[in-house]
Amino acid sequence: MNIFKQNGDSLILSDVSLANLTSWRVGGLAQWYTAPRNWQELAAAFTWYNDQDLPLTLLGAGSNLLVSDRGIPGLILSTRHWRYLDFDEATAQVTVSAGEPIARVAWQAAKRGWRGLEWAVGIPGTVGGAVVMNAGAHGKAIADCLLQAKVISPQGNLEILQPEMLGYKYRYSLLQLEQKLVLDATLQLQPGFAKEVVRAETTRNLQQRKQSQPYDRPSCGSVFRNPPGFAAGWLIEQLGLKGYQIGEAQVAHRHANFILNCGQATASEIFQLIGYVQGKVEEQWGITLETEVKLVGEF
Repeated sequence: MNIFKQNGDSLILSDVSLANLTSWRVGGLAQWYTAPRNWQELAAAFTWYNDQDLPLTLLGAGSNLLVSDRGIPGLILSTRHWRYLDFDEATAQVTVSAGEPIARVAWQAAKRGWRGLEWAVGIPGTVGGAVVMNAGAHGKAIADCLLQAKVISPQGNLEILQPEMLGYKYRYSLLQLEQKLVLDATLQLQPGFAKEVVRAETTRNLQQRKQSQPYDRPSCGSVFRNPPGFAAGWLIEQLGLKGYQIGEAQVAHRHANFILNCGQATASEIFQLIGYVQGKVEEQWGITLETEVKLVGEF
């Protein structure tokens, strides 16, 4: 059933497959789903939500989520169609919407000879997700270049948040604890470099990631946070777990901190494999691996 039509289109849909909206390609149905494209649709979706007694889950590109096979109750609000990009040549700042893929922004910056996002070219998620998770690679993170983020609550309260207000740590921000939707982010980049030099560095970063990480099968990127002093992938590899499989969920041969969907894996199989790896690492090293991926729904 589709409800709340706006300009002839269904703004809020029911029973939408989340497997099609996550990079792992697993998960059940969203009870209700909306992906607003503009302020009018966002306001309408929030109005509908505030009249219901439902939980709310915010979704970007679905690249850092493991969604339960049982699906997610309530309203799922996705920013995947919330798209705009504005480069300010005078200040070397870029204001970019939550739904823009951060890799695309990195390439656009490189083409201008602007430094600051070379690390982001292989990140599979959106700018909104990067702000929430403090996404990073190659020793850099979004917190290094973020000037401010614009967020909104389901009640319509707009806020402009500076990095010091977000409590940034390794793959963490306070937004992970709050139900606030990131609308856009303003990033400060460094202009004036030779375009071919920045493009070449960006290309090298992408090639390095492709050589060291599996891109041929669905995954969520890194599953576990690196514990202090160690790389999670190294700890897992030392236990001989590369290639270990439960059902069609497999610890990647190329990088042990990746779990792959080898065809028809279920969220339950991936969840079981995550727990198995955590148990083996705890048993051998006395280290508790925390997940970088977010688990949503009942397992």
